[in-house]
Amino acid sequence: MKSWWSSIWPPVVAVLFFLIVWQAAVWMFDIEKFILPSPTAIGHEAITGASGLMEHTWATLKLTVIGFAIGTGIGLLLSLALHRVPFLKTALYPLLILSQNVPTIALAPLLMIWFGFGMLPKVIVITLVCFFPVAVAALDGLARTDRTMMNYMQMTGATPWQIFTKLELPHALPSIFSGIRIAATYSVMGAVIGEWIGSDRGIGYYMMLQKSGYRTDRVFVAILVIVLLSLLMVGVITLLEKRLIRWNRKH
Repeated sequence: MKSWWSSIWPPVVAVLFFLIVWQAAVWMFDIEKFILPSPTAIGHEAITGASGLMEHTWATLKLTVIGFAIGTGIGLLLSLALHRVPFLKTALYPLLILSQNVPTIALAPLLMIWFGFGMLPKVIVITLVCFFPVAVAALDGLARTDRTMMNYMQMTGATPWQIFTKLELPHALPSIFSGIRIAATYSVMGAVIGEWIGSDRGIGYYMMLQKSGYRTDRVFVAILVIVLLSLLMVGVITLLEKRLIRWNRKH
């Protein structure tokens, strides 16, 4: 308990200090609410407008989970294919890296033109931002397999499937979950970007709507919801990792 609290209180104190300075600055300099609302104004808006925001939050969460699941699955399958077929890795890995130099927000309008304004283009946006960190982390984990143990298993007559399930995959799981945690945070961002381009509900749509009305306090509330959704996604993945990789717990 002491160790848990010692790791929690420094960031809590830092956040509280930042909010106090923010609140004081708004009061001292009499900053207009539409430019920079105070933390208390944002908190008041979050409480009073929570019911109207739930529908948008649920729409974004649903979209995030679907895109995250598809992106993670594609990333894992791609990493496995590149790991098992060296020629594919040599041919496609540089293209995989190169693909990340194209901003996702630049592709989103094209996806809307090609696939319309339904859920599909938004899911594709999330998939594009999720599969890369998962694929790269999984490839790195699989490549770091203990060669001594692999040689030993090959000498004892283990099949490729046995080597993969008993040695390579367990050894790569910590790296895989690291990539999945990164993808979990990116998935919320991808959902919001997709909703920016074209949607009639969701946190991204809500942000654009409030920006048009100069409701900066509500934009900050939307940002808070995005942060909470990201923390929720990362928390679920971390809990799942602790359940599946008990032997890798740090004491």
